[in-house]
Amino acid sequence: MAPSQVDAAPDMDEETPAALPESRVLIIGTGGTICMTQGPDGLAPSVGFLERAMAPRPSFNDRSGLHEPVKLQAVRNGIPINLPSLRTPPTAHKRHIRYSVLEYDPLVDSSCISASDWSAMATTIRENYHLFDGFVILHGTDSLAYTASALSFTFANLGKPVILTGSQSPIFDLQSDAVDNLLGSLIIAGTYVIPEVGLFFHHKLHRGNRTTKISAASFDAFASPNCDPLALVNGLGIQVNWPLVLRPTSIAEFKVESPLDTTHVACLRVFPGIRPEMVDSVLRLPHLRGLILETFGMGNVPGGADGLLTSAIASAVARGVVVVNVSQCVSGFASPVYAPGTLLSRAGVIFGLDMTAEAALAKLSYLLARNDDPPQISRLFSRSLRGELTEPTLPTFTHPAPIPSPPPQPV
Repeated sequence: MAPSQVDAAPDMDEETPAALPESRVLIIGTGGTICMTQGPDGLAPSVGFLERAMAPRPSFNDRSGLHEPVKLQAVRNGIPINLPSLRTPPTAHKRHIRYSVLEYDPLVDSSCISASDWSAMATTIRENYHLFDGFVILHGTDSLAYTASALSFTFANLGKPVILTGSQSPIFDLQSDAVDNLLGSLIIAGTYVIPEVGLFFHHKLHRGNRTTKISAASFDAFASPNCDPLALVNGLGIQVNWPLVLRPTSIAEFKVESPLDTTHVACLRVFPGIRPEMVDSVLRLPHLRGLILETFGMGNVPGGADGLLTSAIASAVARGVVVVNVSQCVSGFASPVYAPGTLLSRAGVIFGLDMTAEAALAKLSYLLARNDDPPQISRLFSRSLRGELTEPTLPTFTHPAPIPSPPPQPV
């Protein structure tokens, strides 16, 4: 018998694309290379990212079936608005990701990012927190690790993914890393409940406050040397390292903390031959409350027989300036193991363990904004508040006091 020419009725138990669930993600466009176009004076930020960069690409715009344009409710500066939306084709988990783009006006050059911009991003997340399942922030790469660290401390009781990403070349270029970075961020934010501030770049989702930029040109531009990635994208799909993902330890409402105080902190990188008066001049800046000191190896600074550099630091600590010691090395930690580091510890310097300089700056700015006193800041710096450090399993090494000589025995 010849095969029937009548199409078999579809299995009603089989889920059709129209019936697939949708997650909602808000993409917050702050600027950066990812949205730039070539102009007469070089690369410059351009607006209309949804229509110009995402709508023409099938991976971002599911054109299958007939569906009316959908607008998503969002909030901008306290005012409800309706944003045009697109959705992705079905993911491996049989789910569409519907998203809208909320662009800042004006767009921000990431080298000009400040604490006020971090506060604006946090406010946008807070205003839209209950309207979306996850958030993606488009950002320039120059200060991307700083912003990821800052937002991690700004958010308390975070229950949804907030993923920052960008690119080394514009999305409009023929050869660009932008599509992979954006698509990976979008799918993870709309699929997995990873309640952290993450940084997605070159197929890896890192904990944001563990990252640092390691290349100005390579597509593999960010690393998390002291913490494994939270997720990897490869030929097998998306693999989430669930044991590493932080989970809320209590039932509490999401909130945005006070803006970080970056106006009263400084960073100083020591170098061979640095003069004590240079360090002292920084420590005597008007209204300075904290200093991130980037030191050699495991936390060492140039010494010298006179000890003037350590004395200048000890004097600042006595005046109430909080000094935090982090290593210049890409991986490893700062701890008072060697004599120069021990002298700093005795002078009251806080050791930042395996924190990046970006995370240490954000954490210090966060604690200063809370008006914590130096002893409290010192205690909290050895604790992981947002997964920013590896808590020591043993007490921090300290040199033992000399053993007194036994009294002479009578003859």
